[in-house]
Amino acid sequence: MSDSGRSGSGQGRSSRGGQRGSGAGGQGGGGASRRNAQGRERNRGPQRAFTESAPSQRTRRADPARLVAFEVLRAVAAEDAYANLVLPARIRQHGLDRRDAGFATELSYGALRSQGTYDAILARCVDRPLDKLDPAVLDALRIGVHQLLAMRVPAHAALDQTVGLARAVIGAGPSALINAVLRKVAARSLDEWLDELVAGEPDETKVASVRYAHPEWIVRALRQSLVAHGRPVGEINDLLEADNAAPVVNLVALPGLGSLDEALENGAVPGELVEGSALSSGGDLGRLESVRSGTTRVQDVGSQLVARALAAASLDAGRAENAGLGENAADADTAATGEDTAGEAWLDLCAGPGGKAALLGALANERGATLLANEPAPHRAKLVSQALSAVPSDVWTVRTGDGREVGAERPAAFDRVLVDVPCSGLGALRRRPESRWRRTPKDLADLGPLQRDLLNSALAAVRPGGVVAYVTCSPHPAETTAVVSDVLRKRDDLELLDAGSVLDAVSLGGSLGAGHEKTAQLWPHVHSTDAMFLALIRRKS
Repeated sequence: MSDSGRSGSGQGRSSRGGQRGSGAGGQGGGGASRRNAQGRERNRGPQRAFTESAPSQRTRRADPARLVAFEVLRAVAAEDAYANLVLPARIRQHGLDRRDAGFATELSYGALRSQGTYDAILARCVDRPLDKLDPAVLDALRIGVHQLLAMRVPAHAALDQTVGLARAVIGAGPSALINAVLRKVAARSLDEWLDELVAGEPDETKVASVRYAHPEWIVRALRQSLVAHGRPVGEINDLLEADNAAPVVNLVALPGLGSLDEALENGAVPGELVEGSALSSGGDLGRLESVRSGTTRVQDVGSQLVARALAAASLDAGRAENAGLGENAADADTAATGEDTAGEAWLDLCAGPGGKAALLGALANERGATLLANEPAPHRAKLVSQALSAVPSDVWTVRTGDGREVGAERPAAFDRVLVDVPCSGLGALRRRPESRWRRTPKDLADLGPLQRDLLNSALAAVRPGGVVAYVTCSPHPAETTAVVSDVLRKRDDLELLDAGSVLDAVSLGGSLGAGHEKTAQLWPHVHSTDAMFLALIRRKS
């Protein structure tokens, strides 16, 4: 699913040193730090100083923030867990304050995000194949590498605290290996390591894969996606770099039900793309009453835009004219007044975990419509009900069942249908740092039939004159334009609306420039959103 942004993002590069009171913080040995062009500390050569304590005198305790990061990496590797779900629970469990929570977030996400590049560096520093290392040791090494190469942590503190973590949770033997390997890593800056790793490599895809920490197949897939959606292929490095930036937490106040006042009083700033949104630097948003009550939610702006676009699309050509919007093609695709939507029935076909359903429910409540939210997995259906709990209960219903069956069971029953299909998630790599290393090209092939079946079910469930929003959190043409064109090619009762124009109509700036051949694609490096795809399909009357 494409809903994302369910946890706070990390602060940028952290200056946090060692554990408080441990004596590990601060610059050691009087060495002056040096910075490269990117502002990272180098501390190389004679200036680089490490602890001179005897092994028996070194830190034996696990710093809580680093322990949280280690536990997150272990859960991701050993339990196939999602970092954005594990991290908040671990932060609360260890009682981290806002500063340490930010450090743990950046360390967890950074080590996961750059895992492929860090493993290539470690392979040059370890005397055996990495798959022969204890997985816990490898995760500890990744944590150490990220501190040394991408955070403003003094080298001696990164080494001492990572070794201390290993001694506390893995054992004294592995800690010696970790110390020796990290000293080799610390001999070069990140830029110097990258230059060494790609030296003499003529393949641009392989170079980008190493420099921007993306699997080669994803680099190729994203390059293909840019071209398919009408953007210059030369933007690929900007897109990859945007995937690696710590995402800002996006908030939405449910229309007519919530307010951003509390969030703004606690450091958030108003969003610039869509009404009722705000941007937060992170922290524990669960402490806000408006978030706890569900009237303010964490939701990527891209998700907000596509939900609002469905609510704003004109249901048939006559409605736009009746609403006084004229016959211009851009105008004819947007109508959305309370009068137009009164009495309508809306459907969210793939609703879990409920972010878009909550926003649609609030919009339906404002406009006199009702919402059916469908989710096949019972535990996710429960999350949908929880997400909708802030919306009056007479507005919405949750159905637990296969979305592919809804069209046959309730033909032509809905005015507006959102089908946010399961996808590869290539558009949300910045928010799901581990996903780039989990996905394979096979996922694209496996998901295609399901995506087509769900879209066909949505089109069967919408009434003549109604609109279906086909949405993915992936820009890949195999999951976006190919699915839409395949379905449209087999029917003559469907028409594409100008999704870019509708997005412009619901955005604050009114000029997202996201449309291409009547579909719309948002981008992290252009719009600072997840890479959400939107096609609006109207069933002809």
